[in-house]
Amino acid sequence: MSNEITFADLKLAQPLMRAIADAGYLHPTPVQAQAIPLVLAGGDLLAGAQTGTGKTAGFTLPILHLLTAKPVANQRPGRPRCLILVPTRELAAQVEESVQTYGKYLALKSMVMFGGVNINPQIKALRGLMDILVATPGRLLDHVGQKTLDLSGVEILVLDEADRMLDMGFIRDIKKILALLPKQRQNLLFSATFSDEIKTLADGLLHTPGYVEVARRNSTVELIEQSVHLVPQKLKSHLLAHLIKHHDWKQVLVFTRTKHGANRLAEKLNADGIPAAAIHGNKSQPARTKALAQFKDGSLPVLVATDIAARGLDIDMLPHVVNFELPNVPEDYVHRIGRTGRAGSSGAAISLVDSEELPFLKSIERLIKREIRKVAVDSFVPPANLPAEAPRPPRPAHGQRRHSHTTASAPRPAGAGNRNQPARDGQGRKPGNPQPRNPQQRDPQARTGQPKPRAAQKPADQQHLSEAARHQSMPQPALFSPKSGRRGK
Repeated sequence: MSNEITFADLKLAQPLMRAIADAGYLHPTPVQAQAIPLVLAGGDLLAGAQTGTGKTAGFTLPILHLLTAKPVANQRPGRPRCLILVPTRELAAQVEESVQTYGKYLALKSMVMFGGVNINPQIKALRGLMDILVATPGRLLDHVGQKTLDLSGVEILVLDEADRMLDMGFIRDIKKILALLPKQRQNLLFSATFSDEIKTLADGLLHTPGYVEVARRNSTVELIEQSVHLVPQKLKSHLLAHLIKHHDWKQVLVFTRTKHGANRLAEKLNADGIPAAAIHGNKSQPARTKALAQFKDGSLPVLVATDIAARGLDIDMLPHVVNFELPNVPEDYVHRIGRTGRAGSSGAAISLVDSEELPFLKSIERLIKREIRKVAVDSFVPPANLPAEAPRPPRPAHGQRRHSHTTASAPRPAGAGNRNQPARDGQGRKPGNPQPRNPQQRDPQARTGQPKPRAAQKPADQQHLSEAARHQSMPQPALFSPKSGRRGK
């Protein structure tokens, strides 16, 4: 469809057409070709579009057109006409960049706000006029609480990557924000997946919406070459360094499951002579911005990221994505590898899989309805005399997310936050287990004077092995097979 339609067919304002031409685009992507006319018509929209489909321009272009076509007299400072809510700082910056790119020939003003930076410059900026506000929910509510922001003039609301916002526990914040908006407005909801939670949110938010779905739920881009290297956990960093050097990879986005793991891997790669930086929620915003800018311009070949921090990253022609550890939620695999193979370009997604991760791999393969090719890296020679590593803590139950204060089998609390951040209760306090003041209350045996019974011993096959013993027992032929002429991609 996009090969037949040009942007000229979409009847956008001439200043927008000039900006589109400057960006080098002629044909809209499928989601743009379907969404832009529906938004221009003024109705609500429910769009299923994964990252890399061009969805951001699918709503920024028609919004810029609508706001230009219907100017407002006597506009007041700090009172935006369009509110775009996004889950992360990186995505907020990316959407604002799109607004600036396509709106550069228009008189409209825009602003981006997110946490992790000084709030005072944002307060100062809110004293001026603005048409479009791109924000993360938490910082937006901070400004509402300080009465520096007026949402009574919002004509268009966009929830971008709504599934991720719900996953990060923003549903309460979203409901608070919705209560502050005018009843009469246009609502646009974009989501990569359509869970029951998303359907419930859409039912309460949208009124007879238009519907667009591009790249069906949990589908993976055909142009992405997916492969798996079976490798013990303690050898992963060595294998990754080998792959980067052996294949002379110039730009690699690496996913880890934890912030600490991202830091540790970046340090190991740097020690091995490969420039790398980690981005995650504990990094300052200037550090994250600097690392991303260096990665985009090619001066930093390796960016190590957690799932949340990578949300919103938009790098043209990204050739390689590496899963240093598989996500325990299969849908996150689809989000991760969607960073490569964008806009018709090819890309490679490589997963380094330890024996403990095989159940996660099976779930991913069931989700994408295909078996991922297992590749032996014949050129890799493991280093000798590796120091023993401490056993890793048990992973969350298959298909469940890790939380700092809950066990893998515990139900996720309503409104739980970022999976990389501790969950908080409804009063904003970190949950904990208050200890009784009387020490005897902690141990019933202390009151009776009877010795505590020994805990039942687990069978030998269920006890945790040492790191060395566990990996010695792991089948290795997929990694250390005889020379066969095949090479890791």
